[in-house]
Amino acid sequence: MNDLVVVSLEAWNEVWRRNQHLVAGLLRTDAALRVLFVEPPADPTHELRSGRRPSFARGLREVPGVAPRRLYTVRPVKWLPRRLDARADERLARSVMRAASALGMRHPLLWINDPGAVALAERSGWPTLYDITDDWLTADRAADDVRRAAANEERLLDLASEVVVCSPELARRKGSARSLTLIPNAVDVAAYRHPMPRPADLPNGPVALYLGTVHADRIDVGLCERTARALGAAGTLVLVGPNLLAPEEAKRLRAAGARLLGPRPRQEVIGYLQHADVLVVPHVVTAFTDSLDPIKLYEYAAVGRPVVSTPVAGFRDADDPAITIASGDAFARAVAAAVPATSRFPVGAGGRVADWSDRVSDMAAVLRRLDRSTD
Repeated sequence: MNDLVVVSLEAWNEVWRRNQHLVAGLLRTDAALRVLFVEPPADPTHELRSGRRPSFARGLREVPGVAPRRLYTVRPVKWLPRRLDARADERLARSVMRAASALGMRHPLLWINDPGAVALAERSGWPTLYDITDDWLTADRAADDVRRAAANEERLLDLASEVVVCSPELARRKGSARSLTLIPNAVDVAAYRHPMPRPADLPNGPVALYLGTVHADRIDVGLCERTARALGAAGTLVLVGPNLLAPEEAKRLRAAGARLLGPRPRQEVIGYLQHADVLVVPHVVTAFTDSLDPIKLYEYAAVGRPVVSTPVAGFRDADDPAITIASGDAFARAVAAAVPATSRFPVGAGGRVADWSDRVSDMAAVLRRLDRSTD
């Protein structure tokens, strides 16, 4: 395996998620590997209709600081909605194939995390791995979007030589018709246990902190409001991560006393976790969230802080005395009760937690099988 094209659901930026951790680990352990990381396509027409500044395609560029001359990104562009351009997915596929060709990649392995890239697998003929990290068939989306996602997934499950899922629930849902490999998430344990300074923008006094994407698919906005008000003058609810809430939802949280700090680079988030008095998971419990293997489960465990979570997948099944499971007003009361009594990092941070290096080895084994399938 020398060349790999990864079609991701997220851009490569300073907020690292599963794909970035795995790709960076593969590059560290295989000096011959080259990766083209395909970011979600720009969609200027949709952005204009939504009142946002349009973004456009971004050509090949090298990612600095990871693997010199071996890691590149590209962002294609979808100019028109699919209802107006029946060949939109074909055009996106061709643009990725041109980018791979420009790097001299003749017959790379293809790792698809975005099921919308099924046309690339069909058109290129590249050996394909389908990596399922979310069950988009259960997300709160328009009916046409769900139907398209279902058709794409059905085709990928049939076409892909290898299928990987990140959670036991996804394995149950997707594994009835074919074999697959379970590779859960993890954390860089050593980095999260190295003491970091307190971030300057953390408010004074006790802090109850959430780390992750702040989106209505995951966050229970009403529960966050109640929690912020339950803390009152005794502490502050702080949310660290990309803010994808509607403006009115964000306004409600701020009015209740919560702080939305936005995304932070991957190394900086460690300090926020270490200096929190209690870590929280105010997630909605839905078929969509039940499909997840939250990375924050591993991040929270690595720093050993007390945790209060709604009964969501991962946390509700964890054998960890530091985790309190609660819902509704009991959640808000549990957070308020936990804040004054907590100890400081590194107390509690010595437990066994899965490391990304283990998951990199597992993914490398899957990719070797995929590579051999072409012999």
